[in-house]
Amino acid sequence: MGRALPVEVLGVWLLFAVVAIEILITYSRLSVRELYNVSAGGVGGGASRVLVFLNFPTALAAIPVLMLVAERLGSRRALRAATVGVALCAMVVMPGAVTQAHLDAKPINAVAAVGVAAALALTLALAIHSGLQRTGRRRGDSLRIALAALLLALAVPWLAADLGLWFNGVPVLGTLYQTGELRHQPGVSGLHPAVHHGHHHGLDGVLLILTALLLSRFVPDVRRPALRRGIGAYLALLAAYGAGNIANDFWTEQVVKRGWTDWQIPDVLVPNASVGWVIILVTGAVIYAYTARRSA
Repeated sequence: MGRALPVEVLGVWLLFAVVAIEILITYSRLSVRELYNVSAGGVGGGASRVLVFLNFPTALAAIPVLMLVAERLGSRRALRAATVGVALCAMVVMPGAVTQAHLDAKPINAVAAVGVAAALALTLALAIHSGLQRTGRRRGDSLRIALAALLLALAVPWLAADLGLWFNGVPVLGTLYQTGELRHQPGVSGLHPAVHHGHHHGLDGVLLILTALLLSRFVPDVRRPALRRGIGAYLALLAAYGAGNIANDFWTEQVVKRGWTDWQIPDVLVPNASVGWVIILVTGAVIYAYTARRSA
């Protein structure tokens, strides 16, 4: 098999590019009062929120892209560039780099954004140097497609929110999902829309899992065993982490805010010593064991 760039890697970049454009437009045109934890409006406010998006979740997705692309390029220069890029992207996990309570861009956010730019540059370099690789059916593709369809169904209200839209009064969608209805959330004073306009961490979780689904098709092609295991483990953890964020956001907006229960799935955005993170780590280990066995 050639060492060209898998088209699925371009698919990952396309997913994040589309969402980044949606964020830029929506945060530029809407008042900050309609958005979530941002203070600047206009084009500057939109660009600020995009920079934060390039940190979380884009930098997390760029890390396996860097590793896969550098391995296919094969040169020492590419490997060094990828190593630096991974280190830059990893800055997103620094305390305070991205906080849900304050989503305006900070100077530190430029660091991970440079790492994302390095990943994109290496991707384009591989595409120019070796062309694109189109592969046929791979083991597990049926499961990947089913999971992707489920994820997109869950993401419908978040995709609309990224565009600044609600489903109030819309046939079918307005019944399946609550969006602009004013609702109460336990522990939060007052009433507010069930799904606020703008970007949601639930959609970030969807993007991370879709990244794992797409890139996992090529983990068995990685020639270095240690790197193959490392990428596989990272993608498994990425998928488990994404699932935790989807569960937290969707349950709160579509179940708790309907008044069906006051119990909320814990927030797992930030790694910590908690039951939620134990579940994420165990789930990641299970996913890795399953995928490693399937690809053996």
